[in-house]
Amino acid sequence: MKKNMGQIDRIIRIVIGVVIALLGVVNHSWWGAVAVVPFLTAVIGFCPLYTVLKISTCSSCCSNDKPGKNTSCNC
Repeated sequence: MKKNMGQIDRIIRIVIGVVIALLGVVNHSWWGAVAVVPFLTAVIGFCPLYTVLKISTCSSCCSNDKPGKNTSCNC
């Protein structure tokens, strides 16, 4: 899995995850478990839907596969 999420995208997903989890706890609903999805994608830096849609919010270092270039991703 190649990272396809940038730092800002990951932060937004963590915030969304916290909000969903809090709403689930406050409302005593199992919907709070949905917070796992944005948390998990933020932690690993990979979104399967982005792959299908060919989207990457990661900086250009991630998509730069040219020989001799820095191919490490610091996202």
